[in-house]
Amino acid sequence: MPQDTIVVGAGIAGLRCAGALQLAGRPVRVLERARTLGGRCATRRFEGQPVDFGPVFLQGLPGEFLAALHQVPGPQTLWPLRVDGAGPPCQPGALDAGTIRLAFPAGLRAFPDHLAQGLDIRLETRVTALRLGASGFQVETADGVEECRDLVLALALEQSRRLLATLPSSAEVDGIHALLGMFASEPCLALIAGYPLEVPAPAWDLLLPENAPALQLVAHDSGKRAAPRFRTLVVQAQPRWSRRRLEAEPGLWAAELLAELGTLLGPWARQPLWTHPHRWRYARVDAANTLTRPIQITFPGGQRLGLAGDAFAPEGGAQAAWWSGFRLAERLLDAGTQKEP
Repeated sequence: MPQDTIVVGAGIAGLRCAGALQLAGRPVRVLERARTLGGRCATRRFEGQPVDFGPVFLQGLPGEFLAALHQVPGPQTLWPLRVDGAGPPCQPGALDAGTIRLAFPAGLRAFPDHLAQGLDIRLETRVTALRLGASGFQVETADGVEECRDLVLALALEQSRRLLATLPSSAEVDGIHALLGMFASEPCLALIAGYPLEVPAPAWDLLLPENAPALQLVAHDSGKRAAPRFRTLVVQAQPRWSRRRLEAEPGLWAAELLAELGTLLGPWARQPLWTHPHRWRYARVDAANTLTRPIQITFPGGQRLGLAGDAFAPEGGAQAAWWSGFRLAERLLDAGTQKEP
């Protein structure tokens, strides 16, 4: 049976949009190509110890988004409290006075896990093409075809453009394609490094190096954990540095990051017990290149297509994704009087 709405992408934007639609009584299904949900709000476990290797914390001003974070079950902690260095943070305003910064000892993926409760989510379902039908969309996946009246793309800009390119040319499709082509995601090469607990804990939670050739930030991730087995650092590289090495063998750029980390912190940092590199091809959107609202267009046959994500709200980062998902759901519901949660 055709779905009322299909949401492609189980990151924060897609989950927030799907949750708002379902709460309003709209049948909705979420398709996600990865084995886990959450998108860039990612946590990985090493011998049971969680490590956040996308955003290293979530932040917001007091209000609805922060209230949504406080609804996540389990302990929470104000983090980072100790910030060293004057380099730029990944999200402008993240360290401003009045902004609340939170981490979850269980890992930041606890937030998308909470948003996903009760939703119909199909993991490991890769969408390969879109088709426009008489009264809806056909969504082609590696496993078959799903149908819906309304379609939401909650993906990185480049991923949305690739799917839009599978639709027939029209004024609506060509207009969105041209608009998205004006923006681009920034890449980030990240490295998790685990050390024995005998290594002294850093005097900071978050380090923002100044004038570093490669490093954007270093997070003392094990400082968020109740009983860590390892001293863990998460290293994230600058966008320009990452772009030049994006297609290189991970071992090569991981070695470069460790070498710079050793120069910054001392020789011990070059000799971790283990490492895990991760390539974020679409890590974030430059704050100067964002739209103020999600996109929603209606085709001549009544089919509606929406786009949400951190590029479609001015707040930046995870809270931009969250707000864009809700605001798109509001538009799809045609609920002009609906209040924000």
